Amino acid sequence: MRQIYSSQIGIVEQGGANRGKEVNEYLTSTGLGPGYPWCAAFVSWCYQQAQVDAPHSAWVPAYFTISRIVYLRGKFQRKEPEAGDVFSIWYSHLGRPAHIGFVDRWGENWIITVEGNTNEGGSREGIGVFKKRRLRRQVYAVSDFIGRK
Repeated sequence: MRQIYSSQIGIVEQGGANRGKEVNEYLTSTGLGPGYPWCAAFVSWCYQQAQVDAPHSAWVPAYFTISRIVYLRGKFQRKEPEAGDVFSIWYSHLGRPAHIGFVDRWGENWIITVEGNTNEGGSREGIGVFKKRRLRRQVYAVSDFIGRK
């Protein structure tokens, strides 16, 4: 899983507005065309490349069902998150998790992530796939689709 999502680091939109060859491929993997937000479509595309049974969805909440959540609001539910698990960030003004990416490394205070549709500042309306360092307290939930115990 790590090899797949890491291979996409540096991919950026072409022409802006959620478009470009690779961005279009991510969106197509969820049944959408160009122009839609694509952080979850990036996650879906990566899981499809690895043949992992995960949602084919560009809707962030689709990845955070009770049966898959391993970390929620600061508490471990079943295990410590690992590389290849997906994390979400809660947006109060939307009342839901609205950004998603891969956990690459889980630390005491910080996590290393790989995210699509972000930028150097960590926006959910970004321009590409970036490796990020985020405070662990920013993470709302983490789900495991690979099935490790």
